[in-house]
Parts: sequence; structure tokens; C-alpha cells
Amino acid sequence: MDKLWAPWRINYINRKPKIKGCIFCRAKKSKFSDYIIFKTTKSICLLNIYPYNNGHLLVSPLRHIAKIELLSDEECLDMFKCLKRAKDLLQKVLKPHGYNLGFNLGSNAGAGITGHLHLHIVPRWSGDTNFMPVIGNAKVISQSLDELSKRLINADNSSQKKLKAALTARRQRSRSDA
Repeated sequence: MDKLWAPWRINYINRKPKIKGCIFCRAKKSKFSDYIIFKTTKSICLLNIYPYNNGHLLVSPLRHIAKIELLSDEECLDMFKCLKRAKDLLQKVLKPHGYNLGFNLGSNAGAGITGHLHLHIVPRWSGDTNFMPVIGNAKVISQSLDELSKRLINADNSSQKKLKAALTARRQRSRSDA
């Protein structure tokens, strides 16, 4: 019999009872814990701690709302900018072959958290489906959340520094052209 070695799963097995309250609202008050990858003025991106696949990210508005129609235009735009930024980070760090993107609106649609709207970004690879979920009723995630969050945050910091440098250079060129 083959053995699967997944030592990080002990955290799930030994976890404390669920903390009451909204995970997104708790995360928005946090500085750099809870697997937060980045925050903007209107949205937050964090790792799903019960991922469907390695790199499963969640993007939500900072405002606690449950319905997509309650999003302001600014929140909609910011969420999609966060989606793009998150996807770019995943592509840079994990290089998946595709993505599943989506909202689960309501418990009947599969939402585990129904009170705070959020978007799932699930990286996919050729051959990432196998016998384990069917036969073993288990999903094998190949990377720890701690390691992945560090890699994504480092990639984001690097990307943001390059973006700031490019914007500064553009401003300097505009001033010299004037």
C-alpha cells in the first residue's frame, strides 16, 4: 500500500472549533495573517484554507454584502482588477494550464459562506484529476498554505515595485516632454 505524506493536514485535524463571524470581515481587519495575499481599498484576496486545488484563492469586497447586485460600480471594478492581479500572480508562481472562476450564490449553489460575497479562483492543470477524490474520498494538495502564501506575496511585492517604478518613469518622461 502506498502512503500519502501530508504533514500540514494535522492543523486541520487538530483545529479549534470554528471561530464565529465572517472570515472576510476578520481578514480585512488583519494585517498580514489569515493567508491574505493582498488588499485594496475595496477588496481583499486570500488563500482558501480548504482548497479545491493548490492555489485556490478567494476575492471578496471589503464591505460585508451577500448579493452581487448590491456591489457598487467601484466595488465591481475593484474586484475584477483583483481577479486579474490574483490570476497574474498564480500564473507567475504556479503556472497552471487553466482556471475555474466563479461565484457560488446561496447555499443551494454550493456556497459555504453565504453572508459575504466572494469569487473563487481555482488553478487547474492537465491531469489534476485522479482517482483519489473518487476512490479515496480525499484530495491531495501538494503545497502547504504557508509556503504558497509567502511565494504569492513575494511575487506580488515584486510586481508592485516594478509597477511603481514604471509609473514613476512615465511621470518623469511626461515632465521632461512638457
